[in-house]
Amino acid sequence: MYNSSAVGKSANTQAGNRFFVYEVVGLSQNAESAQNNSPIRRSGSILITVPYDRMNQEMRRIAKMGGKIVSIRPLSEAAEAIANANGSKNNTVAEAPQAEPQSQPSKPMTQAKDKKAKAKAKAKDIPVNIYKPKNPYIGKCLSNEALVREGGSGRVQHLVFDISGGDLRYLEGQSIGIIPPGEDEKGKPHKLRLYSIASTRHGDNEDDKTVSLCVRELVYQHPETNETVYGVCSSFLCNLNSGDDVQITGPVGKEMLLPDDEEATVIMIATGTGIAPFRAFLWRMFKEKHEDYQFKGLAWLFFGIPYTANILYKEELEQLQKEFPENFRLTYAISREQKNAQGGKMYIQDRIAENAEEIWQLLQKDNTHGYICGLKGMEDGIDAGMSAVTSKQGIDWSDYQKQLKKAHRWHVETY
Repeated sequence: MYNSSAVGKSANTQAGNRFFVYEVVGLSQNAESAQNNSPIRRSGSILITVPYDRMNQEMRRIAKMGGKIVSIRPLSEAAEAIANANGSKNNTVAEAPQAEPQSQPSKPMTQAKDKKAKAKAKAKDIPVNIYKPKNPYIGKCLSNEALVREGGSGRVQHLVFDISGGDLRYLEGQSIGIIPPGEDEKGKPHKLRLYSIASTRHGDNEDDKTVSLCVRELVYQHPETNETVYGVCSSFLCNLNSGDDVQITGPVGKEMLLPDDEEATVIMIATGTGIAPFRAFLWRMFKEKHEDYQFKGLAWLFFGIPYTANILYKEELEQLQKEFPENFRLTYAISREQKNAQGGKMYIQDRIAENAEEIWQLLQKDNTHGYICGLKGMEDGIDAGMSAVTSKQGIDWSDYQKQLKKAHRWHVETY
């Protein structure tokens, strides 16, 4: 794919023993709020401590009382935030019932520190700009295969490049730059274009020697001359032959990386070649075998395309769904063939609206990540679908989305 350019802790298997703090505005101090040990803060908001298994019930109660939830935090984080704000560790959030002892002993402090240290070390190992525009890596095209079948629209190719002769390495969710040959109308070398990587870090052959792209050829009519214009870089790539050289830079990008949590819920929303990073995710989750990563969570892909013939990687995606029905869900939005509830074309935002209730429930788990990749125009529709659900519970989706982004759980790469 070509690029033009809320609370992240591991899930606890005993979810009912976890507590969260709702910051609520619009309520006055009354008998009911007093029973919840919910003092009014200087800002006019109230803090209410809620056990995990009563979160939805409490949301409905607050909305019924005319309140609005402006933030949701784990109890530990909320207590720390208030202590920092008041300059004292003695201040606490509203008193909460003590959680029952866990069935398993907690990890020693040294183990927790070691885990954090390893996480930081791993985060530092994200490869970035190994090859720069002034000194690109010269790779070779190994294969160039058509992905759009008969009856589909446009031209999309899956390309595999040999990178065995250099030091290029990358992670799922990153992009590489391609510098097309030749010069622009000013006589200067063409600038690089970024494309989302469509393969795992090990490559399609699982030998660490290749990198793959999913590229749609840009074709449009000139608004003044009506002349057919072909995109410089996309046409170059789509017409490559096996053995041809290609100048590669990068990798770049930290926004779309796959979480390390093997039990995470990963919601992926894609249009067209926006499928590229999600192909890499799914191949790592389900096709490859790893000692250090064995996915046991839920992956849910929403994929928007115009025709069935435009479903990129269709056979492979549907095979994964067949093999891993408990861990992989696949939902298409085929705009020219399916109808939405109003009888119009079925776009990706319509599918999100249909499933918004369930998506919202999943997003309230602290190990759920949402990803959007593809056409920028779908973002407003997705936000509208989610807002329709969260507003029923007195929650502003825009505010909640900001919390997700801050927690590195909402990832967007659109163009």
